Amino acid sequence: MPQACTSAGANPLGMTRDEAWALVCEWIQNPNLRKHLLASEAAMRAYARTFGEDEETWGTIGLLHDLDYERCPSQEAGHPFVGVEELRRRGVPEPWTRAILSHADYSGVTRESRLEKTLYAVDELVGFITAVAYVRPNRSLAEVDVGAVRKKMKDKAFARGVNREDVVKGAEGLGVPLDEHIGFVLAALQGIAPDLGL
Repeated sequence: MPQACTSAGANPLGMTRDEAWALVCEWIQNPNLRKHLLASEAAMRAYARTFGEDEETWGTIGLLHDLDYERCPSQEAGHPFVGVEELRRRGVPEPWTRAILSHADYSGVTRESRLEKTLYAVDELVGFITAVAYVRPNRSLAEVDVGAVRKKMKDKAFARGVNREDVVKGAEGLGVPLDEHIGFVLAALQGIAPDLGL
């Protein structure tokens, strides 16, 4: 598995990107779930640059947010609480774990910060954009545009696991028009297309 967005530098708040990737590889064997985390990282980094926030922190949180999903794929199984407990055990700062908890509506943690709202906004959308790319003739992100994503959003049979309402709410929470949000995240994913196999 390629290491997209590799950074050897230490994050001033704690875990480095390389440490986070090693933890992902320890906890997650499914290549598609790893790719989802790489896509989330790329989208978070892109928004961090736009908002003038710390790219390392935002990207690393994106990379870690579904750490426990392979072991605990539902609320009933403990997602994202199990992963958050592991991150706390490793000394990850509370703003990171709060952001990860807030991406699950059922966690009881409301999304207050721009970081938290951004993680929620990109999570479902990166999965949906990836699904759209998979059904393009060449299975390529280069063949995806905002119109294709919007068209597939109307097709309820397509990528049923992606909650369209969450995608819309995510853009609203960021205060970004939906088409602009889709285009922004799409561009971030196109930037790491080889790492995603798309």
